[in-house]
Amino acid sequence: MNASLIRIALIATTLVFATAGTANAAGCLKGAVVGGVAGHYAGHHAVVGAVGGCMVGRHVAKQHAQQQAAQHQAIQAQ
Repeated sequence: MNASLIRIALIATTLVFATAGTANAAGCLKGAVVGGVAGHYAGHHAVVGAVGGCMVGRHVAKQHAQQQAAQHQAIQAQ
């Protein structure tokens, strides 16, 4: 097997296991999958795409949670 293929698979597996068990991984896994696929098709940079997708997915999930909390708080205030 090619050493770079093994290295990429090892990095991807490490990312999945590092984020799968944490409570703060909301949006990360979905973003990593989408980013990995996009990175692969955009020039064989699947790992870079997965990392970027994880960061963006986490950011979007955090914004969504804040919006839901604000709506819930507004309903409670009424």
